Amino acid sequence: MTTKELARVSRLQLRPTDRRPILLMGDLLAGVAALLGALLLWGVSSSEWLGFSREFLAARVPFWFYLLPACWVILMVELYDIRKASRMSSTLRGIMAAGVAGLGVYLLIYFSSAPRSLPRSGVGYFLGLVSLLTLIWRISYIRIFNANLFMRRVLVVGGGRAGTSLLEKLREFSPPPFLVAGIVDDDPEKWGQEIAGHRVLGGAGSLVDSIAALQVSEIIVAISGPMDGHMFQALLDAQERGVGIARMQRVYEELFGRVPIFHLESDWMVRSFVEESQASALYLFTKRALDIVGGLAGSLLMLVILPFIIIANVLETGFPVFYFQRRSGMHDSPYNVIKFRTMQKDAEKDGVPRWTAENDERVTRVGWFLRKTHLDELPQFLNVLRGEMSLVGPRPERPALIQMFQEHVPFYRARLLVKPGITGWAQIHQDYAANVDETNEKLEFDLYYIKHRSLWLDLMVLLRTPATVLGLRGR
Repeated sequence: MTTKELARVSRLQLRPTDRRPILLMGDLLAGVAALLGALLLWGVSSSEWLGFSREFLAARVPFWFYLLPACWVILMVELYDIRKASRMSSTLRGIMAAGVAGLGVYLLIYFSSAPRSLPRSGVGYFLGLVSLLTLIWRISYIRIFNANLFMRRVLVVGGGRAGTSLLEKLREFSPPPFLVAGIVDDDPEKWGQEIAGHRVLGGAGSLVDSIAALQVSEIIVAISGPMDGHMFQALLDAQERGVGIARMQRVYEELFGRVPIFHLESDWMVRSFVEESQASALYLFTKRALDIVGGLAGSLLMLVILPFIIIANVLETGFPVFYFQRRSGMHDSPYNVIKFRTMQKDAEKDGVPRWTAENDERVTRVGWFLRKTHLDELPQFLNVLRGEMSLVGPRPERPALIQMFQEHVPFYRARLLVKPGITGWAQIHQDYAANVDETNEKLEFDLYYIKHRSLWLDLMVLLRTPATVLGLRGR
C-alpha cells in the first residue's frame, strides 16, 4: 500500500476522541428533527384550533420548548462513553433511561406548576419522537462505525509487560475499539508465539513490511525501557509512510479514562503534573464559583431532608446524627469531613482505620440506606462552602490510610495535588475501594482527572453523578 493510499484509509479510521463529536452531532440532529416533528403534530392535533401556523408558534409554544434538543443531549451523557455507545444493549438501556428521566423531570415540573400553564402534548410528542429517532441513529452508528472500514488496524510494538497489559485490557471491549494486526518485538524467543491472542510477527526488521502487508494505520509503542536503535529507526520509517504512532500510556488513557500507574516512566509525574496540567486562573475561579453555587444548593437540600434523617437515626441508634472524621485535603492539609452517621457508635473503638466491606456489620439499617443513596454525604456541602472540598475531585481519604497506601500504590500522593470532591471521575466509574487492588484502579481514575481537569470534565462528572446515585451503587 502506498503512502497516499494509507493516508486515505487512515482518514476513515476514527479514534475514540473523533467519535464523540459524531455521536453528539447525531444526537443533536435527532433532537432537532424530533422538535420539528413534535411542533407539527402538536399544531395539527384536533385540540389545537390555530393549526400549525405562525400564530400557533408565537402564541402556544414557549421559548424553553426550543431548548429541548439540548436538554436531550444532556440526558444522553452516559452514552458518550465510547464502550457503551458501541454496544446495542447499553445503547437501548441508555436511551430508555434518558426518556424515562426526561418524562419524570417534566412531570415533576408540570404537577408543581399552575394548572394549564405548561403544555402536555408537545412534550409528549417530542419525547416519543426523539427516543425513536435517536435509537435509529445510534443503531446506524453501531452498524456503520464498527465495520472494518472504520476500524483502525494497529501494530503493537513491545510484547512485554506494558504491551501484554494493554492487550489483556482490550478484551473488556466488545466490539473492540480497533483491530490488532499483530505484535512486533525484538526478542527472538517471542517470534511466532501468541500474546493475549495476538501473534508476534518478528522484530524491528519486519515492521515496515508488516505495515504494508497488513494495511496498518497506527502503531502503539508499548516499550517501557530503553529502545533499541534499530527499532527507533523502524518507527521513523513507518512515520514517514504516514503511519500514526502513539504511546501505550496515551492509548490507555484515551480508551479507559485512566492512567496506567504500573506502566509509567520515571519522569511521568514531572511531565504530567508540572508541564502539561497546570490549571489556569480562569478555570480555578470558575470552579470555585461553581463550588459555591453547588454548595449552597446542596446545603439547602440537606436542610430539607435533615428532620427525616434525624428521626430515623435517633429511633434506631440514638444520637449523634452527624459524624466528623479527620481527612487529608489539598497539599495534605487536614480538615474534618462532615457526614451523616451510618455506623454503630464507636465502630472503631481501637482507633485502627478499616475499609468498609460489602454487608459491613457496623453499618446500621438507616446507614445502609443513606450509603446506598449517597445521602450520607450531603453534609459535605458545608465542607465545600468552607473551601476544604470541591464538588468534583478525588474522594477524601484518612491520613493513616494515605500513609499505608503510598507504600503499596505508586504515585498515590499525587491525588493530594487538588481538593478532594463530593463526586469525581473515579466515583462515577467505580464503587468504594475495599482493598489495595481496587485502590490502584481508583487512583488511575483520579490521576486521569488531575491530569486532564477542566471545566468541561467537571461538568461531565456532575452530569453523570445522578446516574451513579440512582443506580444505588453506594456501599
